[in-house]
Amino acid sequence: MGTWDSGPFDNDTAADWCGDLNDADVGKRPMLVREALSRTAGEAGYLEADVACVAIAAAAIVAAQQPGGPEITSSYAPDFLLDGGRLDLPDDLVPLAARALDRIMAADSEWHFLWQDAAGPRNRAFDSVHDLRGVLTAR
Repeated sequence: MGTWDSGPFDNDTAADWCGDLNDADVGKRPMLVREALSRTAGEAGYLEADVACVAIAAAAIVAAQQPGGPEITSSYAPDFLLDGGRLDLPDDLVPLAARALDRIMAADSEWHFLWQDAAGPRNRAFDSVHDLRGVLTAR
């Protein structure tokens, strides 16, 4: 996994998924977000880092669609969102995104292990996930 920073879109896996989301038919985009979140939230075994990276990007997109949600500014996010577009997402994706983030922060998550191992005195990757979760559970 190529990672260059701690944000939701700052790794090869998330950037590739965002490219696929951008290229998908408009009507299929919500389904792709749901699949990314469901795959992570429903994982009972060891959660692979690549799966987690996609879910974090999907959760960031869901959070950005919420009132007061964080603006998406990463050049690795889907172009249609950077150009001011939005997704019409069903309300049930909000709690699903929060569950996916909880799963990512569990002890049996490769993403959690890798960032815990790599973090210095401040863990910006963990902070990013916690901030997203805060937006998703604020309502």
